[in-house]
Amino acid sequence: MAETVSPQDTDTIRAGAQRAFRNHLDYLSSGRIPEWVDLFTEDGVLEFPYAPKGFPGKTVGKEGLYEYMKNFPEHFRVEFVDLHFHETVDPSLVIAEFKSVGTALATGRPYNQTYISVVETQDGKISRYVDFWNPLVGIEALGGSPADMVSAFSND
Repeated sequence: MAETVSPQDTDTIRAGAQRAFRNHLDYLSSGRIPEWVDLFTEDGVLEFPYAPKGFPGKTVGKEGLYEYMKNFPEHFRVEFVDLHFHETVDPSLVIAEFKSVGTALATGRPYNQTYISVVETQDGKISRYVDFWNPLVGIEALGGSPADMVSAFSND
């Protein structure tokens, strides 16, 4: 027999999922990468369906997430704006549209991106984050070549 979730439980689960997402934006924009990593489950996944050649399409686990994102504050200053959540049947699922307004620090070029994110959560932690963004915006902001963006997120 399927377990029934009360409307109050559904609201609590949805609020926790959306809070994790808001914290993701806050921690990332303020460069708080260790706190950002702690928003994920131990085996959390970050996926980039539109990743350019040479850019990781998927990162798994807290160590991998940290290694991938640790240099973000050295490359970008961003503010996330225009956040809009789409209602979902599953309260632990977040579908969000938002934008970033910012700058690539190495070039001084604008980094103004539009995102759609599909985020699965478990007990208020992010278990899977699918990040739909335009890599061409990042490439242009970081210098104009795909290699510029790949090297910005490289651990070499």
